[in-house]
This record gives sequence, structure tokens and C-alpha cells, in this order.
Amino acid sequence: MSLFYTIAGINHFVSPDFYLAMIPGYLPFPEILNFLSGAAEIGLGVLLLSHKYRVYAAYGIMLLLLAVFPANVHMLTTAMASSEPQVPIWALVVRLTIQLLFIFWA
Repeated sequence: MSLFYTIAGINHFVSPDFYLAMIPGYLPFPEILNFLSGAAEIGLGVLLLSHKYRVYAAYGIMLLLLAVFPANVHMLTTAMASSEPQVPIWALVVRLTIQLLFIFWA
């Protein structure tokens, strides 16, 4: 889990356009939100390695996943409204389901 979140967080900085496209238009400062969520994933991923902070990091991951859930719903609704979605709708539905599983995993 630590490796997964750390790599996912790094990817926010390597491929920011992918994440910026997910952020709903009604949220201000998408670049800052992308930076903060990537930094949070890296920080929480590293904290999972610490026996002392592991439980706090797991709760942080749960909160982070809940916070970014609207972005995943936004991706799904945007794809459903598009005549040619960039990502298949079934994949976005699976992503939402997997995100719920990740919350339980944490």
C-alpha cells in the first residue's frame, strides 16, 4: 500500500494533465489541488512505513480517498455526457468501485 500511494503521488507531478482533467471546474486552483493531493499521497504512503504513524496514515488515506471521490464522479458524468469519452464508461464505474475497496483496504 505504501508503494502504491507513493508512486501514485509522484505521478501527480510527472503527469499532471491526467489529474487536472479529473478536477471538477467548480473547484478553484486546480494546479494547487493537484499538487496538494499528490503531496498528500506521497506523505501518507511514506508514513505507512512507520509503525508509530501507520494507523494515522491509513485514516489519512481514507479521508483523502473520500475527498477525491467527487473528481472520479466528475470523470464518470463527463464521460456519460460525451459522445466520445476518453475513458470507457465501464472503466470509470470500475474505478469508483475500486476506490471504495481502497478505503476498506486502508
